[in-house]
Amino acid sequence: MTAEALIMLVAAILLVWGGLVAAILNLFRRPDRSVDDEAPPVSIPQ
Repeated sequence: MTAEALIMLVAAILLVWGGLVAAILNLFRRPDRSVDDEAPPVSIPQ
Protein backbone atom coordinates (compact mmCIF):
# COMPACT_ATOMS: atom_id res chain seq x y z
CA MET A 1 0.00 0.00 0.00
CA THR A 2 1.14 3.50 -0.69
CA ALA A 3 1.52 6.18 1.95
CA GLU A 4 -1.55 8.00 0.65
CA ALA A 5 -3.65 4.87 0.97
CA LEU A 6 -2.49 4.31 4.53
CA ILE A 7 -3.28 7.91 5.45
CA MET A 8 -6.78 7.57 4.02
CA LEU A 9 -7.25 4.25 5.81
CA VAL A 10 -6.25 5.75 9.15
CA ALA A 11 -8.46 8.80 8.54
CA ALA A 12 -11.48 6.61 7.74
CA ILE A 13 -10.92 4.42 10.78
CA LEU A 14 -10.61 7.46 13.05
CA LEU A 15 -13.74 8.99 11.55
CA VAL A 16 -15.86 5.87 12.09
CA TRP A 17 -14.58 5.02 15.57
CA GLY A 18 -14.59 8.66 16.61
CA GLY A 19 -18.22 8.95 15.61
CA LEU A 20 -19.04 5.83 17.58
CA VAL A 21 -17.31 7.17 20.68
CA ALA A 22 -19.05 10.54 20.29
CA ALA A 23 -22.45 8.85 19.98
CA ILE A 24 -21.85 6.72 23.08
CA LEU A 25 -20.72 9.74 25.10
CA ASN A 26 -23.77 11.67 23.92
CA LEU A 27 -26.07 8.86 25.07
CA PHE A 28 -24.42 8.78 28.49
CA ARG A 29 -24.79 12.55 28.88
CA ARG A 30 -28.36 12.73 27.52
CA PRO A 31 -30.04 9.32 27.70
CA ASP A 32 -33.12 8.69 25.61
CA ARG A 33 -35.99 9.14 28.08
CA SER A 34 -38.74 8.12 25.66
CA VAL A 35 -38.04 4.44 26.34
CA ASP A 36 -38.64 4.93 30.08
CA ASP A 37 -42.04 6.60 29.62
CA GLU A 38 -44.80 4.11 30.09
CA ALA A 39 -47.46 4.25 27.44
CA PRO A 40 -51.07 3.70 28.49
CA PRO A 41 -52.33 0.17 27.89
CA VAL A 42 -53.79 -0.38 24.46
CA SER A 43 -57.08 -2.18 24.27
CA ILE A 44 -57.43 -4.37 21.20
CA PRO A 45 -61.02 -4.71 19.97
CA GLN A 46 -62.10 -8.28 19.49
